[in-house]
Amino acid sequence: MVGKIVIITLIIAIAVAFLCVKVIFRRNGSFSSQHIHDSEAMRERGIHCVMDQDREMRTRSRLAVSEKRQKNESF
Repeated sequence: MVGKIVIITLIIAIAVAFLCVKVIFRRNGSFSSQHIHDSEAMRERGIHCVMDQDREMRTRSRLAVSEKRQKNESF
């Protein structure tokens, strides 16, 4: 049982070390952003993150509602 825990801990430590190689050994190293809005390829394809899409749809629906109200008030 203790042997398995030691092996699992060692595997996790090696995985974390491999993930941090860029950060540790490069001057001013950092992890690159994984957000969709920071990806140039996604922006070129017109793909946005869920938060941006939600904000856009809420803005559109408010405009649609206000336009319907204006049309109804004019009659």
